[in-house]
Amino acid sequence: NFGLFKAFDDAGLSYEKTNVGDKYVYACMNENEYSLGGEQSGHIIFGDLAKTGDGILTSLRIMEVLRAEREKLSELTRPVTLYPQQLVNVRVTDKEAAMQSPKVNDAVAAAEKFLEGNGRVLVRASGTEPLVRVLAEAPTDELCQQANQIVLDALEEYRLSA
Repeated sequence: NFGLFKAFDDAGLSYEKTNVGDKYVYACMNENEYSLGGEQSGHIIFGDLAKTGDGILTSLRIMEVLRAEREKLSELTRPVTLYPQQLVNVRVTDKEAAMQSPKVNDAVAAAEKFLEGNGRVLVRASGTEPLVRVLAEAPTDELCQQANQIVLDALEEYRLSA
């Protein structure tokens, strides 16, 4: 979530962005000698203990921090303001062509520019379906919708008829 990145920036913490999937997160962790990684799905990887996300392990580590800090979780997460997100799945005739389209790539850049550095737009092809997923994160739902629409307009020529 863009709000998490903003909180990391405000705290002076470094991070890397990877493709979606534990294997990409773990590879980045190994390459950079990071001990912690995760993704929006909730998969948190503790590199010293596991190669994939583990919900039980994550819960235990959170409880360990809560006990050590003697704070409520709500207090520890106060610096993070999660941004609204809007995900649109677009059924397309050719997801590879859509993803390589200069028109679509230009639209993604235009949507990012529209958000003025205060949000992001992610576009990726589904690995299992004829879909292109368009995700916008911004301070408001309205800005998410507007940023998504810029990309959706560019994807129109690839849209699969209903």
